[in-house]
Amino acid sequence: MIRVLLADDHAAIRAGLRMLLATADDIEVVGEAGDGAVAVANARALRPDVVLMDVRMPGTDGVTATRQIVEEGLSEVLVLTTFDLDEYVFGALRAGAAGFLLKTAETTALVDAVRHVAAGDGVVAPEVTRRLIAELSAPRERNGGARQDGPARALPADLTPRERDVLAGLGCGLSNAQLATELMISEATAKTHVSRVLAKLGVTSRVQAAIAARDAGLA
Repeated sequence: MIRVLLADDHAAIRAGLRMLLATADDIEVVGEAGDGAVAVANARALRPDVVLMDVRMPGTDGVTATRQIVEEGLSEVLVLTTFDLDEYVFGALRAGAAGFLLKTAETTALVDAVRHVAAGDGVVAPEVTRRLIAELSAPRERNGGARQDGPARALPADLTPRERDVLAGLGCGLSNAQLATELMISEATAKTHVSRVLAKLGVTSRVQAAIAARDAGLA
């Protein structure tokens, strides 16, 4: 069973998510939280496989909660958001969230996203994938937040040619299965390469690796 923790300050939304996830026989909602601090505490106590995290909550927001959960290795985090992307979502992804999904997603998309994240794949709502990666990849000046072009980010010297290929695939949003097909390797081998790439980059999620790939000009 995939164990899920729901974090949203609206009880009605949590109830709706619980109802949608109940349609899957391999997913179990093990807890709920109405703010980020409770989400972290419940993640520590329950050790869910996935936290469905709203980013805008009173008190401790979803970005701070995501960072704590990821840094402590408590769970994977899947951010839930509206279509209007904002710095909260960007911050949560940079903090290590495995991806994000729109709150308007159909039941099948929600269930599939939870399964993918639990399996170690990243998930980004397809409607805004390009916009998201472009936004996250754009450097910003400290004063005023205006974007500016800069030199490509240097990659770790110990990345092998195959790992660079894997990183380029992550920059394009490929799943493990898609990487395996693209590189003509097994899915298990693709997963191993992804783990090594994340470790060498010093990041905790595929989305962070995708940002690094974009910054390095690989995608």
